[in-house]
Amino acid sequence: MRWDDFRSSDNVEDRRGMGGGGGLARGGGLGIGAVMVLTLVGWALGIDPRLLIGGAEMVAGGGSGYSQQQQQPRGRTGAPQDEAGRFVSAILGNTEDVWRDQLPKQVNKQYVDPKLVIFSDQTRSGCGAAQSAMGPFYCPLDQTVYIDLSFFNDMKTRFRAGGDFAYAYVIAHEVGHHVENVLGILPRVQERQREVGKTEANRLSVRVELMADCLAGVWAFHSNARWKSLEQGDVEEAINAAEAIGDDRLQKQAGGRVVPDSFTHGSSEQRVRWFMAGLKSGQISACDTFRAAQL
Repeated sequence: MRWDDFRSSDNVEDRRGMGGGGGLARGGGLGIGAVMVLTLVGWALGIDPRLLIGGAEMVAGGGSGYSQQQQQPRGRTGAPQDEAGRFVSAILGNTEDVWRDQLPKQVNKQYVDPKLVIFSDQTRSGCGAAQSAMGPFYCPLDQTVYIDLSFFNDMKTRFRAGGDFAYAYVIAHEVGHHVENVLGILPRVQERQREVGKTEANRLSVRVELMADCLAGVWAFHSNARWKSLEQGDVEEAINAAEAIGDDRLQKQAGGRVVPDSFTHGSSEQRVRWFMAGLKSGQISACDTFRAAQL
């Protein structure tokens, strides 16, 4: 992937090396051992590990995992100087350039840039604990993407899904959630999830995740059209990454049986199909997973 010519974003905060997120443990956060256990249990049972971790964080902290009352640490702002940090800043900057242009053109909506926090091991987000075992995630309450860059190494070694474009796809997917938030989709889905049972709530979560996959494809389409950013093999890298983190694949790897009703992100086939729908069309309208009769 050609990313050296991308504009670096200034909306990056680097909290790496800040000693566990500026007092996360004092606020009742979970230890890394507990997080790893909950992650393994989640994959084995077909439950999104973030739900288990968030629930345990609520118990440990004595409050809501989505509270913003605890003060968040502040790291260095602006584009980092190391290669991994520069890569993240460049990809974020490119998503900003694409969505600032395409959101008004396609849906007559102004794009508001998200923030991105790089951390190591653990920190605090507007949605509660952010720990590396949870993987990258987007918090709608503070409109921020959180990522421990060790996840890229996990993709390469554990999931065998390495490569610059695979890593860029992960960032673009989380930014896709921000686009959903700007469009007002996330608040409506979260409200609906509180009204329905677990199975239907999981199905809504799958539609949100697959839409973010599709929006990542839309970003890639326009990034390549304007900056010629894609190289041979890049699309295959993203497909490999999407397949590797499908719910069915993760449940099999955890030694459990595949339970579709417990899916929260979609199967490998679904994730690839929706990413490609966005990549082939470049249209936000192609990403309406909520109107799709079948996923």
